[in-house]
Amino acid sequence: MYTNAAGIIPIVEALIDQVAQAKGVAVKLEMVEELRVIMGYGVMSTTGVVINGKVVHTGGIPSRDKVEGWLAAA
Repeated sequence: MYTNAAGIIPIVEALIDQVAQAKGVAVKLEMVEELRVIMGYGVMSTTGVVINGKVVHTGGIPSRDKVEGWLAAA
């Protein structure tokens, strides 16, 4: 799950997809726009990334190394 930030979403989505494909990991990306849900995760800045119910990133574009770490731990 991730929250929206103008212009950043396609970049983050592509990065996560690229890393997942390279590692042979299946992922399902879901953009959440409902403020109540976003705030329920405590995400106050976009882009927010949640994996298996845990917030792993907020604000900006994560590094490739970070994404690789998330997918290795998921």
